Amino acid sequence: MEKQRGSFTNRLGFVLAAAGSAVGLGNLWRFPYLAAKYGGGIFLLVYLVLAVTFGFALMITEIAIGRKTKLSAVGAYGALDKRFRFLGYLSSLVPFIITPYYCVIGGWVLKYFTVFLTGQVTASASDDYFTGFITQPAAPVIFFVIYALLTMVIVILGVEKGIEKASRLMMPILILMTIVISVFGMMQPGAMDGLVYYLKPDFSRFSATTVLAAMGQLFYSMSLAMGIMITYGSYMKKDAPLEKSVRQIELFDTGIAFMAGLMIIPAVFTFSGGSEEALGKGPSLMFITLPKVFESMKFGTVIGAVFFLLVLFAALTSSISLAETLVSILMDRLGWNRKKTCVAIMIFILAVGIPVSLGFGIWSFIAPLGMSLLDFCDFVSNSVLMPVVAFLTCIFVGYIIKPKTIIEEVELNGPLKIRKFYVFMIRFAAPICLVAILVFAVMEAMGAISV
Repeated sequence: MEKQRGSFTNRLGFVLAAAGSAVGLGNLWRFPYLAAKYGGGIFLLVYLVLAVTFGFALMITEIAIGRKTKLSAVGAYGALDKRFRFLGYLSSLVPFIITPYYCVIGGWVLKYFTVFLTGQVTASASDDYFTGFITQPAAPVIFFVIYALLTMVIVILGVEKGIEKASRLMMPILILMTIVISVFGMMQPGAMDGLVYYLKPDFSRFSATTVLAAMGQLFYSMSLAMGIMITYGSYMKKDAPLEKSVRQIELFDTGIAFMAGLMIIPAVFTFSGGSEEALGKGPSLMFITLPKVFESMKFGTVIGAVFFLLVLFAALTSSISLAETLVSILMDRLGWNRKKTCVAIMIFILAVGIPVSLGFGIWSFIAPLGMSLLDFCDFVSNSVLMPVVAFLTCIFVGYIIKPKTIIEEVELNGPLKIRKFYVFMIRFAAPICLVAILVFAVMEAMGAISV
């Protein structure tokens, strides 16, 4: 089985590709606005603690399951215990829901990159530019289609020729650009106030909501409970040190998220003085507030173009991993070749993504639970299915196949240094946290609580 399956050429290729999956819009788009909203330094501190505990336990579990079975999520759970085959199908639903709308957002990023590349910084800084763009009937769909095609071209080349080579190129550039823009932003007038807000924990703002928001972001950011890490684990060679690889992936992911905050939060302080209104822009922080920041900067057009190129790279590494997961699922279940499977997935992405894109414009009257189609897909996948899948995975590993099954796989390359901690996390701490995330998210969506 392993000889017939694609694989990464070495551990570096695996780490860069898996890190590329984890590093995406969750880091560069979602993390900064959540950090701004939930108190800066205290949110950052909580996130870091959760990353090395909760995130580590779930990631090492999923990658070990993939490497042990050499199967994508659909087959992996069933291979370990037939009674849990359903969990493979349930986890596979997540990337099928996420991939189309993720490509829609990727299309927005591509649009803003072209805007800055062509020097239209002043136009993009107007209050209604972003809304005007996403409500058009044609333009957002065109950029979505281009972005989706770009993703599938890389995926169709396969694991070694496509995903690994793309990640080897994009991840180092991503890191370099993040550092350069972060340093540039912190040198601007007023940025130091933003740096203090971002780095200094204000414990008076600590609450259960802060913890739960950080947990949800960790989940979104690290590509957990959607079959991606199981798929990538199935391509991992047996001689690669699994524990060390997971720690390096987490370092990449958390480092990029941290630097994204350094890029955005001090820059917003430079532009607005750190007003509650500016920091509370939420998801629109990148597309509405940042163009204004770039317009006010010297060489802002160039800096803005580089920034959105950075975001485009990050988005692509994640959409590649999402699409690869879908391809792997169909190839394993239907026996199709890669080219045929990629064509089928592309048709699916277009069929779902076009209505989602139009959901802000001519199809905005379709609003399940009062949400746009994109927000509804995001809610179902990230706030409901992912916590459920992760919770059931913890039960599966903690009480059905037992933690020793995962530990034995990890220890093919040396002893797991934190065995007792891992067992505690997977059997007790993680399931409790996941139930809290699920309850919190559903209550929020239903308007029972306010955040």
